[in-house]
Amino acid sequence: MTLKNHGVLIIEDDFRIAEINRQFVEQSAGFKVLHEARTKAEALAFLADHADQISLVLLDAYIPDATGLELLWEIRRLYRHIDIVMVTAAREVDTIQEALRGGVFDYLIKPTQSERMAHMLSRFVQERTLLEQKQEMSQEELDMALNRRPVVSEPAPAAPGTGTLPKGIDRLTLDTVVNTMAQTQAPQTAVELAKTIGASRSTARRYLEYLVAQGRACAEQAYGEVGRPERRYRLNR
Repeated sequence: MTLKNHGVLIIEDDFRIAEINRQFVEQSAGFKVLHEARTKAEALAFLADHADQISLVLLDAYIPDATGLELLWEIRRLYRHIDIVMVTAAREVDTIQEALRGGVFDYLIKPTQSERMAHMLSRFVQERTLLEQKQEMSQEELDMALNRRPVVSEPAPAAPGTGTLPKGIDRLTLDTVVNTMAQTQAPQTAVELAKTIGASRSTARRYLEYLVAQGRACAEQAYGEVGRPERRYRLNR
C-alpha cells in the first residue's frame, strides 16, 4: 500500500526556524512541506491556489502582518479541511485558550523537540486514517479520537541529578542558550538571541539574566539606534 503524502504549509517569519521545522516534518514518513510562508498575505495567497494539497499548517503566533490567532480563524473560515498546529513561543494562557477554541490539532511551545513533533505527526496520521476509513464511529472510537485533545507541549524538564532550576528556567532551553552563545564571538542582545533560538524576547532575556546572576555570563550597556541603551550579553570565559 502506498503511504499517502500529507502536504504541509509552514507559516513562520524566521527562515531559520522554518527550516528546522521543515527538517522535523520531513523526517516523518508521509509528510511533505510544500511551502514556507513568512506573512499572512503570503500564506493566504498560497492557500488560494494550493489549499486542496494542504492537510496541515504549522502556525507561529508572531507574524509581521497579523497575529497568528487572526490567521488561525481566517484559515478555519476558508479551509475547514485543513488542520492547524501552533508552533510558537507564545505561552500566555489567553493565547493558548483561544487557539484551543479555534480547534488546533496541537500546540507546541518553542524550542520544539523533534520527538514531540514526531509524536504529533504520528497522531495526525492515525486520526486522519481512522476518519477516512469510517462512515460511522462507535462511542469508543470517538472517545479515542477526542481524547487526543492537545496538551501544551514545553521542552522537557531537567533530568534528575542535573541540579534544581528556578521556576521559569528549564534545562533544555538553558542548554540551547548557552550553546548558542558559545558559538557566537560577539556579545548579543536579548532580541538577537531570541531570533536565533526561536523564542520570545522576554524568554531570551530571562535566561540571559539568569546566566548573569549565576556568574556564567556578563552584561554590558551599549547604545543602539538613535542612542537607545541596550544590554549585550556574553559568556564568561
